[in-house]
Amino acid sequence: AGITTLIAKGVYDAAFPLHDVLHEEWARYSAFYKYQPIDLVRKYFGEKIGLYFAWLGVYTQLLVPASIVGIIVFGYGVATVDTNIPSLEMCDERLNFTMCPLCDGACDFWQLSTACGTARASHLFDNPATVFFAIFMSLWAVLFLEHWKRRQISLSFSWDLTGIEDDEEHPRPKYETILLQKRQRKQKNKKTKKKKRIQLTWKDRLPGYCINVSSILFMFGLTFSAVFGVIIYRITVSALMAMSPDPETKSNVRVTVTATAVIINLVVILILDEIYGAVAVWLTELEIPKTETNFEERLILKAFLLKFMNAYAPIFYVAFFKGRFAGRPGSYVYVFNDYRMEECAPGGCLIELCIQLSIIMLGKQLIQNNIFEIGIPKLKKLVRTLKDKGGAEKEEEEERPPQQWNLDYALAPFEGLTPEYMEMIIQFGFVSLFVASFPLAPLFALLNNVIEIRLDAKKFVTELRRPVAARAKDIGIWYNILSGMGKFSVIINAFVISFTSDFIPRLVYQYMYSQSGTMHGFIDHTLSYFNVSNFKPGTAPQNSDHGDVTVCRYKDYREPPWAPDAYHFSKQYWCVLAARLAFVILFQNLVMFLSLVVAWVIPDIPKTIVEQLKREKKLLVDLFLREEKDKFQLIQSLFAKDAPVPLGSHVLDPAQRFPLPGRYSTLPQCATQATAADDDGGGGGGGGGPRARCRAASFSLYTRKVPLSPRNENSKHTAV
Repeated sequence: AGITTLIAKGVYDAAFPLHDVLHEEWARYSAFYKYQPIDLVRKYFGEKIGLYFAWLGVYTQLLVPASIVGIIVFGYGVATVDTNIPSLEMCDERLNFTMCPLCDGACDFWQLSTACGTARASHLFDNPATVFFAIFMSLWAVLFLEHWKRRQISLSFSWDLTGIEDDEEHPRPKYETILLQKRQRKQKNKKTKKKKRIQLTWKDRLPGYCINVSSILFMFGLTFSAVFGVIIYRITVSALMAMSPDPETKSNVRVTVTATAVIINLVVILILDEIYGAVAVWLTELEIPKTETNFEERLILKAFLLKFMNAYAPIFYVAFFKGRFAGRPGSYVYVFNDYRMEECAPGGCLIELCIQLSIIMLGKQLIQNNIFEIGIPKLKKLVRTLKDKGGAEKEEEEERPPQQWNLDYALAPFEGLTPEYMEMIIQFGFVSLFVASFPLAPLFALLNNVIEIRLDAKKFVTELRRPVAARAKDIGIWYNILSGMGKFSVIINAFVISFTSDFIPRLVYQYMYSQSGTMHGFIDHTLSYFNVSNFKPGTAPQNSDHGDVTVCRYKDYREPPWAPDAYHFSKQYWCVLAARLAFVILFQNLVMFLSLVVAWVIPDIPKTIVEQLKREKKLLVDLFLREEKDKFQLIQSLFAKDAPVPLGSHVLDPAQRFPLPGRYSTLPQCATQATAADDDGGGGGGGGGPRARCRAASFSLYTRKVPLSPRNENSKHTAV
């Protein structure tokens, strides 16, 4: 129990069990197709790590059906792209949609048909099957949690964790040190004469709490500043590339800016992730948690909050804010009075959201989860090996084969499961939160996790010191985080389908405004008119190649310039907005109801476990009854053999299983009186009166009578 304190004080460098086996069957990449030997992992590392790998296995296993459905949805988009009427209309040059400039002054009018590639690519992810996939993935998240609940109960039963209780933990060494310092300060104070129990109060932790709140708010601001910086980068680079005399550069503005901005976002996320992980540990130490469990839970909450904001802030911006506040021609919104707010691509913001999500997800998995996990431990091991070599040459010890403890001491120390869980929880967010924009996310997650399981296994067996085995009933606070993200994903997917994609505008047009009941004319319906004479001075195209253009088009639902209330939102805008809000409410309630049905249909405890528990309970009851019967017979035999039978007392009737009333009767006194009354009154007729009701006999009644004394008047039954 005191080894952690001794390590904290520097008495020992480290303490760890030695590595043994478990490499061939588990930690090899060639064993990726095999089931994990979870029972062996539990015996080798303990229940806490065993539950992590069991959870990771269940998560990876359930990604298989999600990946199959995602591939089918993507295949539907590929199969129907050539028959999709809106994308065909955008690609039709004969319709001649002249669009308003994308920037002020330097940008010229442009034809909508030049965005044909973006429109076709957008249909791959923005099609009617996407709605079905969003509902399916919301139910999948519930199914995953229910399946894990059943698996966890099965493991708890087989690993004998059902009756485990939380033992009182020893305080952390740092907590004890601070407590000792406070005690010493109190002892120096002469005013304190009485010895009181010293404890840390909220006043001792108040500075840490203040630093925590201010630091977390500062890091939120840092994350938003990084996102805003990338927005400014996109705006300025778009304007500079639009001014370029090279026509090829002008034509590739949107692709170049989007790709480079996402890569910058990815690099910033990776750097801030490492910083936030270290800062979360420092902030948790300032709170002075008493036990390791408290420390771990507070660390998890802080790290998850910071890393969640860091990973998803750019995606939230593209999904819900980009293009919403850009304004309209003649009345654009500017940043720093010079740079116009960016707009979504002609095909909609969903294709940009798909690009953003896919690059960040794949980049994090490839760089952070794989390269960092392989490269950094090997680099640290190399540095330690070089240091140890220098020390060995100086000491010139005798040559002998290295012992196992020396080999294991060269490995990296185990620092907990928080980083392992964290990367999988962030990935679960990519799979569930914005899956409506990227149906292939479960497939990429599955491919990553097949490697991740063996990578983690290899790291635990060959790169890290073997941790001390620790028991645990479940995965702890991570289950609550997963459950919260599953519920949050329903809301996010509802808003992505409703506000980011064109699914609702297409439905409204087809059933309310289309004369033929088809999608013909949808593109013209979504484009508003702008009179070029209403441009502000200096914002109109300076060198236009499109001749005399009097009217240009832009994507919005606004009244035309010849209407009485020109450029105000039209009736179509309010119809579409109402339909979007109605869809959000309908989608959320439908999915929540189906989720409750799924959770109700699937029992938490498997049927085999229920039956086994019933059998064990029955065996336990039978055993208890048998023991009670044996005790009862033993007491009878003792009284029958040892007790003297005085004159006038009754003897033991062989036909009855209890002694008749007498001096040493084991029946309650009321039963004795009732029996006498029956004998005197003869069958309930006569003078016995009503039979007295007595309580059931207990072992306290099977006692020899002891002479009463003033001290034991209230304890009549003391000797068996």
